[in-house]
Amino acid sequence: MAPLEIYAGKKAREVIMKNGFCPAIFNYFLGASGGPKWFSLAGLDRVLFPEWFANIDHQIHVIGSSAGAFRAICAVQNDPLAAINRLASSYSTTTYSDKPTPREITAKAEALLEEMVDEKGKQEVLSNPRFKAHLIVAKCLGATRFENKFRQLSGLAMSAAANTVNRKHLSRLYTRYVFSTPDTDFAIKDPYALPTQYHDLTQGNIHSALLASGSIPVVIEGVQTIEGAPPGMYRDGGIVDYHFDLSFGPDEGLVLYPHFYDRPIPGWFDKGLKRRMPHQSSYDNVVMLVPSAAFVASLPYSKIPDRKDFEVLDADTRIKYWQTVLSETDRLGEYFMRAVNDGTLVDSIKPLPFAMR
Repeated sequence: MAPLEIYAGKKAREVIMKNGFCPAIFNYFLGASGGPKWFSLAGLDRVLFPEWFANIDHQIHVIGSSAGAFRAICAVQNDPLAAINRLASSYSTTTYSDKPTPREITAKAEALLEEMVDEKGKQEVLSNPRFKAHLIVAKCLGATRFENKFRQLSGLAMSAAANTVNRKHLSRLYTRYVFSTPDTDFAIKDPYALPTQYHDLTQGNIHSALLASGSIPVVIEGVQTIEGAPPGMYRDGGIVDYHFDLSFGPDEGLVLYPHFYDRPIPGWFDKGLKRRMPHQSSYDNVVMLVPSAAFVASLPYSKIPDRKDFEVLDADTRIKYWQTVLSETDRLGEYFMRAVNDGTLVDSIKPLPFAMR
């Protein structure tokens, strides 16, 4: 049984039937929030940019929030495989004290970023002519802009209530900030019209933008200063764009979206809202690469990693489990490359398996 499922929107399937499944038809790559859930996709990341996209002659916009932003920065360095492996190794072996404070967790995240992208790597990110990074961050306007735990919790409760009524109400509480490679033509189209600001990535703000994009409320300290952006409190991009309900422009190419689930959840506050479906306009030109149920069942504990593993597993057990997943997920990359090279991947493509608005 194949370890990877391939799903595509209607427009994407039409393009593939006309042109075949090749790098030339893609202009966008998406990386979702999800912390260590990303480990289930590491094997795909190890082949997509180092091999499959390696010889393209057009631009690919690499868009990510939270862990997806970390992956984006790895993908656009000159040696994406080495960067991806640094991220995987550093993240999977991170340990904390029994009751870590936000300061301790933040310090560990800062050390991870130093390992993942150094000063030379930053220069490579900014000068890459083909792969362009776009990091999504949420600027907090309500009570989540405070560092006090109880004010943050009250702000999160208010955000959840507003979002339950209508996702567009988050516009009063958050602004989406996109930090992009300079001189890049890129725009987000949001069916909910959440306010969006665009700023350039610089040598001086790559780390702070990355840290902000992964700053989970209450768990990690927010970032109050990002070079080139107004003062404020910046937190996890997944707050507004967890698994995405967006389309992109101005290029009309397809979106390649490796994802750990076969149903995307638009924003962080939508996790409990089964009725909150993404828009068809956001997924019509998307191709999703998803680990199959059989592959997930073959992993230790028959699941993909998640942040709860920090709480329920001791450090040695967790690290062994996560590194086993990182090794096993190479099967996804091997299957993908074999299927695109022998032409069988096109026959495996299925319609998107979730309802849309």
